[in-house]
Amino acid sequence: MNRLPLEVQTLYAELMERLLARDARRSIGHVPGGFVTKEVKGERYAYFQYSDPGSVKRQVYVGRKDAVLDAVIARWRGEREQLAEETTGIQRLCSLLRVGGAQLTDAATARVLKALAEAGIFHTDGVLVGTHAFVVIGNLLGVKWAGASLMTQDIDIAAEASVSVALPDAGADEPGVLEGLEMGFLPVPHLDARKPSTSFKVRGRGLRVDLLTPLRGRRASGPLTLRRFNAAAQPLPFLDFLIERPVRGVIVDGGGVLVHVPDPARFGLHKLIVSGEREATSHTKREKDLRQAAQVLSVLLEERPGDINVAWDDIVRRGKGWTRRVLDGVSSMKRIDPGVGGRLAAALTTSLRP
Repeated sequence: MNRLPLEVQTLYAELMERLLARDARRSIGHVPGGFVTKEVKGERYAYFQYSDPGSVKRQVYVGRKDAVLDAVIARWRGEREQLAEETTGIQRLCSLLRVGGAQLTDAATARVLKALAEAGIFHTDGVLVGTHAFVVIGNLLGVKWAGASLMTQDIDIAAEASVSVALPDAGADEPGVLEGLEMGFLPVPHLDARKPSTSFKVRGRGLRVDLLTPLRGRRASGPLTLRRFNAAAQPLPFLDFLIERPVRGVIVDGGGVLVHVPDPARFGLHKLIVSGEREATSHTKREKDLRQAAQVLSVLLEERPGDINVAWDDIVRRGKGWTRRVLDGVSSMKRIDPGVGGRLAAALTTSLRP
């Protein structure tokens, strides 16, 4: 891995600030669509026209045209102009980051993540995990990872099966969003035809979206329905630790996309856990887990060791099974990077001493 130049790190921080500010100011001007006017029997009426996730144009009746409604429409137009100016500035920052060597996400994946973000996936507890999260974490930490750890066409979105907050609407319609992209996303049939699909794949291509959720209890009875996403998710063990307390990050391509990703320390320790849970036939994936863990944790050991301590304390509170899996992962990581593995082993075992 290589350290990103300070100028690139500063540009990334500015991009994050602009996107967060725009997200905080979301108002009528950010709603995709536009006002149209119809005349019926000499009276003029306003409708708001938009495209649903299936790209079908729809119109919602707003009301009879009057001074109040005219003011609302004028405000919408003014905010749309301001949004266009903001978007131009954000796109310029993304171009500068590409030239400066920031970690990039391929165009097809960025397009899918942008659509999911605009549909509210990350506003309703969704967390980007897997290798695409690893890319975002690199930019957050100010480093560029080695290419061998970045190869994937899977987009993994994780979320709890239920949330403790009230949602203002039905949430995000993930299947509808993917269908609306017109990229040929099709549900991947489950081995048991009676169970709903938790994956969507582009016909004839490797691009795939998987929806995941933490496994509660010892045994999974099958996919769990995430009603706010209008989709089913595959339960996985240890995922609750990974997606607890996520952080904000940015996909550089796609015009800049705000996402949630795991806390870097949790990401690294979780990779150590799941590497040991891989089957013997998944040697390549296991090696990839260990390499990603080594790269993330090496940066944290050098610059933010306290982050590892906090995540490790949570692991220890979860019991001996969790701590054993992490320490086993550290032992395996020593084969790939003896320096990082040795330093991490010393740090973790020291904290376990009475």
